[in-house]
Amino acid sequence: MKKYDVFVIGSGMSGMTVANKCASKGLKVGITDELPYGGTCALRGCDPKKVIIGATEVRDFAQRLKGNGIDTVPEVNWEDIMAFKESFVDAMPPKIEKGYKNKDIDTYHTSAKFLSDNTLQVGDEVIEADKFVIATGAKPRVLDFEGGNLALSSTDFLNLKKLPKSLLFIGGGYIAFEFAHIAARAGADVTILHRGEFPLENFDRDIVQHLVDATRKLGIKLVLETEVSKIEKKEDHYVVTGKSNGKETTYKTASVFNSAGRPPAIFDLDLEKAGISFSKKGITVNEYLQSTSNPNIYAAGDSADSRGLPLTPVAVMEGHIVASNIIKGNKKKVNYPPMPSVVFTLPILASVGLTEAEAKSKQIEYQVNYNHAESWFNAKRLNVKEYAYKTIINKENQTILGAHLIGPNAEETINLFAMAIKTKMKINELRTMIFTYPTLSSDIPHML
Repeated sequence: MKKYDVFVIGSGMSGMTVANKCASKGLKVGITDELPYGGTCALRGCDPKKVIIGATEVRDFAQRLKGNGIDTVPEVNWEDIMAFKESFVDAMPPKIEKGYKNKDIDTYHTSAKFLSDNTLQVGDEVIEADKFVIATGAKPRVLDFEGGNLALSSTDFLNLKKLPKSLLFIGGGYIAFEFAHIAARAGADVTILHRGEFPLENFDRDIVQHLVDATRKLGIKLVLETEVSKIEKKEDHYVVTGKSNGKETTYKTASVFNSAGRPPAIFDLDLEKAGISFSKKGITVNEYLQSTSNPNIYAAGDSADSRGLPLTPVAVMEGHIVASNIIKGNKKKVNYPPMPSVVFTLPILASVGLTEAEAKSKQIEYQVNYNHAESWFNAKRLNVKEYAYKTIINKENQTILGAHLIGPNAEETINLFAMAIKTKMKINELRTMIFTYPTLSSDIPHML
């Protein structure tokens, strides 16, 4: 049996943060991951996705300026862009492991299961530790209908050697929309099937409608209120059956992808043997990110049922808090700043703070500024058709409660709104700021 001060399960951003910080303070640390070190964001999510999006951004910009200074719209070369993506991904696991070795962190490459409240089975080893940190992230939801196992994952999409002629995505969240936009701009025929009445349910509905319109204009078939009930493999294609209002419709496609959500990857850890309380949302934790039922356990990132959004910067922040509480005792409570969230489609959708529905449910006196901005100079010079904003203002103290944007540079502009919300900046202070012009940020005063 091996003994550690801290043992971390999962080597994504939160687990990596905990392991490195604890080791730097002289604690004996071990870490395991059944997948390559680096986690979803660096290897199977945001980073490779954003690299691939780069080529589609060039094509989109060229299409918008065709006839206005651009003669030829470039094609997306899938093989080249995947090779470029691999140059980022392949280097990451060995680099991370080397960093662990330099800090005398013991590394394991296998799954883990709890044996008791302070022991863990890691491959052939039994591990005992004073503190365990669960940072296993999330994984694709299991599709429990006939043929559900035939659907590929988001990881599979990011590793496609060749882009299929047609793709069907099950689910209407950000993964489906982002990958659908990539595939459509790379020349594929794309369908999204979503069981709800509205896609991207956690974002402001009015702003989402702009993205729905843009998605359909791109040629993507977006089918709502349709529950997938079956996937069948035929000779060279798949047939997907969807039910809507009791009526069945079939869809023929070369490939099917499961983008129906990502629950926490905690249900194979035998948590009950360690007396760890959990729900379908993750490990039940207190304000110190410590298990409410086993004080030797902490959780961070997507595996914790906390108030943090499933975002990489949030996972890193939670990792720092967990490490601090292990090193110094529970002295640091988790306190979430405004958490901006982005859907990296084209146009880009970005959001921070309260939606209008949330502000209404909290019975706050608020006002809403919602308008299209496609007639503004920035939209015209970029020739974009989808540019809109919704800002929600606290009437009482004239601060920003929420901001929701769709359009160019929204992923950057939203950070300024997040800063204004965090610092409780008055809208008059924002209105009287001098912004560089003509930038997208210079549009902010006109959104208030």
